[in-house]
Amino acid sequence: MTAPLALLGGTFDPVHYGHLHLAQDVRAGLALPEVRLVPAGDPPHRDGPAASAADRLAMLRLAVDGWPAGLVVDPREIIRGGKSYTVVTLEELRGEDATRPLLLVVGADAFHGLPTWHRWRDVFALAHLVVAARPGVDLERDLPAALAGEWRTRHVTDATLLRSSPAGAIYEQAISAHPISATWIRTQLARGQSGRSAVGELLPPAVLAYIERHHLYLPTSPPRQDAP
Repeated sequence: MTAPLALLGGTFDPVHYGHLHLAQDVRAGLALPEVRLVPAGDPPHRDGPAASAADRLAMLRLAVDGWPAGLVVDPREIIRGGKSYTVVTLEELRGEDATRPLLLVVGADAFHGLPTWHRWRDVFALAHLVVAARPGVDLERDLPAALAGEWRTRHVTDATLLRSSPAGAIYEQAISAHPISATWIRTQLARGQSGRSAVGELLPPAVLAYIERHHLYLPTSPPRQDAP
């Protein structure tokens, strides 16, 4: 049986150890050969990223290059252009392989907000949902009514079911606690040298060096142009 293909999307603005450990915890927990990290080009559910798509992609590649094997960067949403709708990405992948199980990895907050996504119900026809939950998080608590119905119908506790069908289940995967905020990192970096010292252990050295080299996240730094 073909191993499932797992995807973790995000702005990665900037990528930090919380992202990398989450992906690694899911990969190890589900015995996956890899997890693809998919940076959004133009995320539809939030303000535009502070760093350009080209810079965020470059930082993500640097982070993965310095990480143990098993994490792969997939730039398709940046290459595609336009709004980075997850359902479109899943449709592309499903078009490449109609039967391979797809696992869409989301955090607990993103899962609770699923009904606000573009064509959110179509996601279940295209992929399984793997909800990465930190210790003490109750995923069922305060679910929107529409999502609560999907949870009751689709929630499974047996991970082997993620391999026996291509899509449709919701599975909860426990991960270790790494409460790192990209927003907080950007705020610290905007303070200059003192802020850079504060975030030094939160993101890979190569990523911090890139940020410093390209003067990212400074209050007066103009946005860089995306690579063609």
